[in-house]
Order: sequence, then structure tokens, then C-alpha cells
Amino acid sequence: SAWSVSDILTEDDEQDRVPLQQLQRLGESEELRGLLRNPHLRQLLLTIDEAEEKSSLMKKYMQEPLFVEFADCCLRIVEPPEKENILPE
Repeated sequence: SAWSVSDILTEDDEQDRVPLQQLQRLGESEELRGLLRNPHLRQLLLTIDEAEEKSSLMKKYMQEPLFVEFADCCLRIVEPPEKENILPE
């Protein structure tokens, strides 16, 4: 069944919303595409997508190194590190 953002986010969660332009960067990332080629990761993501209790399953999967690597990669793409902390080359 189809879902919408309102099914996931409440008004309190609105600050966690990622702008569409930043989400589109996910589709452009070669690193993310490489991770998504892993059949085990794909199965984890499908299991979460189909689960009734997504929250408890996410807590469990956050113990899986592969899932953590995927989540970290996504976060780096939509929230790049501050450039002021990076030394010039």
C-alpha cells in the first residue's frame, strides 16, 4: 500500500524532514549504489519496509555493521560535514 510523509512524520518530527534536493543526492551517490548492490543489505531494507513494527526492527538493525554503514553513508550525503572543520589540501 502507498504511504505518505504524513504517515511517518508528526509535527514534532518536522525538523527531521530532509529537503527533496538533498534526497535527490542519494540517487547520485556511487558509494550508496555500491552498498545497495549487497543482497544482504537489500534484504534488510525490504524486511524493514514490509514490517509492521518498523521502530523496533530499526533498533535491532542498528546493531548490524552493514546497516550502520548504509545509514552513515545516507547521512553523509544529506548532511555533509561542515567544511570549516576540514583542512585545505
